[in-house]
Amino acid sequence: MLDLRGISLRRGTKLLLDGADLRLHPGQKLGLIGANGCGKSSLLALLRGELAPDAGTLSIPNGWEIAHVAQHTPSGGREAIEFVIDGDRELRALQSALAAAEADDDGIRQGELLGQLDAIGAWEAESRAAQLMHGLGFAVGDERQALDTWSGGWRMRLALAQALMCRSDLLLLDEPTNHLDLDAVIWLEGWLRSYPGTLVLISHDRDVLDAVVTSICHLERGRLQTYSGGYSAFERQRSEQLAQQQAAYQRQQREIAHMQAFVDRFRAKATKARQAQSRLKALERLELIAPAHVDTPFRFRFRDPESQPHPLLQLEAVSVGYDSTAVLENVGLALAPGDRLALLGANGAGKSTLIKTLAGEQPLLCGARQEAQGLRIGYFAQHQMDQLRPDASPLQHLIALDREAPEQSLRDFLGGFGFSGDQATEPVAPFSGGEKARLALALIVYQRPNLLLLDEPTNHLDLEMRHALSTALQEFVGAMVLVSHDRHLLRITCDDLLLVDAGRVVPFDGDLDDYPNWISQRAAQRRTAANGTSAAQAGADAGAERPGTKKAARQRDAEERARSQPLRRRLAELEQRLERLTEQRDVIDQRLSDSKLYEPEAKQELLAVMEDKRKLSSELNEIEQAWLAAGEALEQLQSQQR
Repeated sequence: MLDLRGISLRRGTKLLLDGADLRLHPGQKLGLIGANGCGKSSLLALLRGELAPDAGTLSIPNGWEIAHVAQHTPSGGREAIEFVIDGDRELRALQSALAAAEADDDGIRQGELLGQLDAIGAWEAESRAAQLMHGLGFAVGDERQALDTWSGGWRMRLALAQALMCRSDLLLLDEPTNHLDLDAVIWLEGWLRSYPGTLVLISHDRDVLDAVVTSICHLERGRLQTYSGGYSAFERQRSEQLAQQQAAYQRQQREIAHMQAFVDRFRAKATKARQAQSRLKALERLELIAPAHVDTPFRFRFRDPESQPHPLLQLEAVSVGYDSTAVLENVGLALAPGDRLALLGANGAGKSTLIKTLAGEQPLLCGARQEAQGLRIGYFAQHQMDQLRPDASPLQHLIALDREAPEQSLRDFLGGFGFSGDQATEPVAPFSGGEKARLALALIVYQRPNLLLLDEPTNHLDLEMRHALSTALQEFVGAMVLVSHDRHLLRITCDDLLLVDAGRVVPFDGDLDDYPNWISQRAAQRRTAANGTSAAQAGADAGAERPGTKKAARQRDAEERARSQPLRRRLAELEQRLERLTEQRDVIDQRLSDSKLYEPEAKQELLAVMEDKRKLSSELNEIEQAWLAAGEALEQLQSQQR
């Protein structure tokens, strides 16, 4: 049993845990939730043994193998599959011992080690690693590529695969779905359900929590409170607790009445289509869960657009791509006020390319893009966060949009996004990814768009902000196109599903619950096609090779390497800087863990160290954002080449 009793933990001057208790039984699956910055990741570091509690006791059973995703992104020339297999530490130790026994010509020891290897299934390790990679989105044949050939997002998937490869007793995962597409999220969800060990999962994806965990641990005000069931059960139980408080109860009733009014309006308009009915059911559930979010700091709504032309935007026989290579072909789409579309499809299929095309940021290879007079687009993508001015505050960003508005009204607006008091006037540079995402959304909302284009808007957002966003999007009267791996958000805000696959954009025949079946069927079809191709290739290899085939392949490979080389160099430079900055951050964290630094006579030194930490965190965040952007660009280029 894993047992925490009376745990107190400080990071710097901030008290994260204050006499916290937690008990986990073998095989239990726990979802760890709480506001951003409350100490969830620090609690995992405590369980990994990387931090020591300031008070209390932590007990973990002797001999437990603990697995987690490495914090440093992997790099080097090793084959990806070998890196994944490294996650099975016992296997690697036995293999190393066997190599030593062979070098010593120790036959008895070799026999013992071979027996142990057989007992742990060593001969299936490569197959198991390949299955993990394929589940996380890697194609057959990608296993032997070097680590450095992959972009940052794909290397993060490899780090996750390495953690899953470990035959662990305790698995610690911190937001594992952040860099996955919906297909990979669905696969990971199934894998975690069947995981036999003890799981502690930090996630802001309520669907994953509902499907995987058996209990929820809520970290709030330094205390841990455990609820049985998944996230939906947590909401109901928390609602009942809060409803017992009179002041909270009155606010709950106002929130419920507001949501009920929207449900009633939607019910009057809904058709009998499966999507509409599915969304209506989800909306009706909100009556039950609204009270659980009564104390959320996030409250905002979209103001009605100034105009609603019909149609807002049209694509006619559009083809788009990169370097004259089409990613999507013959796309026809008309968006009118009230349209609410979700884009489904595998990573690299072209969802983000379609969003960029609608936003007018992606040049057309052919076809026409026609926008109505009065069209006002609100476009959110991860790179939008990079366009925030580091030296400007949230208030200054908003003043730049509306110089005539009273400052207090702008402050009130920002307060709905969690930027209240001094934070509204602080520079953006040291903000976390979640804070920057909230600010980018706030700027979009303020401009009263009539067309929303949202590409993974919930990355970095905690559960409370996701709830506020979903509530606001339900009332948005313009058109919306959404890409997200958050199925709850898709389910309660979108009426129609479009499938982006094999260069085409077509309506998806079914609802969101049918999508996992479609993924399975497509995978089966590809396996069948791959087997047929392998047989055909074997026959072709037996015959004479056509002249020029190898030369053309070599030339094509050289051209692909030349196109990607600048991005690879840029990634390598950024990775070196990240490594140096991370080492400096570790040194500062070590200094901050020294209790002598918090004595009264060391106050000035403490302030200086904290200022160094703030500056370093700001620089580290900027480099990380640049690294992710470069990685995504390389990933997109490689997906087209494949």
